[in-house]
Amino acid sequence: MTFQKNNKKIINAWCLYDWSNSVYSLVITSAIFPIYFQNITSVKDAGGQVIKDTVNFFGFEIINSVLYSYSLSFSFLLIALISPVLSSMADYSGKKKLFMRIFCYIGAFSCSALFFFTENTIELSMILFVLASIGFSGSIVFYNAYLPEIATEDKLDSISAKGFALGYTGSVILLIFNLSMVLFPDVYGLGSAGMATRVSFLTVGLWWFGFASYTFHYLPSNIYNKKPEGNYFLNGFRELGLVLKDLKKQKLLKTFLLAFFFYNMGVQTVLYLATIFGDKELGLSSELLIATILVLQLVAVAGSYLFSFLSGKIGNIYALMISIFSG
Repeated sequence: MTFQKNNKKIINAWCLYDWSNSVYSLVITSAIFPIYFQNITSVKDAGGQVIKDTVNFFGFEIINSVLYSYSLSFSFLLIALISPVLSSMADYSGKKKLFMRIFCYIGAFSCSALFFFTENTIELSMILFVLASIGFSGSIVFYNAYLPEIATEDKLDSISAKGFALGYTGSVILLIFNLSMVLFPDVYGLGSAGMATRVSFLTVGLWWFGFASYTFHYLPSNIYNKKPEGNYFLNGFRELGLVLKDLKKQKLLKTFLLAFFFYNMGVQTVLYLATIFGDKELGLSSELLIATILVLQLVAVAGSYLFSFLSGKIGNIYALMISIFSG
């Protein structure tokens, strides 16, 4: 039986995964976690000036911002190395949902476990931070790959925009809730802003896991009814080889992928390190940083629909050009 695309319930389940996991990119990588990390790994004098910004990490004295950026870099490098092979294995076996679920659970569990992040658990906490980043980035690979399998080409832009909008909206809702805990910990019976912050990391993991369960319930498995034989790992490499061989023949696609690599590298650097830079180098207050991030998230909701509309009117290439130059 042929799989019918554009099923409303499946599309909504796919979009909801953006709602579930975007809280990681906002709360953990952009807003609350970087500020908490800076505070927990810095020593300040009575006037609030930082007098020590290095941490002992497995016997090495490392500047806290360097440790933060290197941890993110390591997670992205690892995903870059393993995702091509894992994606090929998923395509060959038809187990895309299984791989997506594994990375999701790694990320959600690691976020929840960041509840135990204190000045005495730096090493363990940074390992959990790396695992959370790997879980997020890895699951997104398979999440994005699902869209052309469950929707027709004419629906891709609008569905993608819906997913982005849900992601921005959901993450803002949880961030506002978490900020209320941090600002008014006594109201929630948490005692201190530090405890409230750690509880916010726990809520990210629970939110991610909880809403993703709906996604995994409805997303179909093995849409093309593949019946793999032999070693998945070796056949995954063979599948990757075929893709690379075909890529050599497509000059335009190679150019696009190379350009996207450098573009995405720059954007991700700004997104993930902006809060650390603003806090440490510019000396901006935590309140101003988080308020700015909230405004950007709300603008992004409208932006996702705007560029979906532009793509439908003038095409994806011109819409991309406008977004890049306007940025």
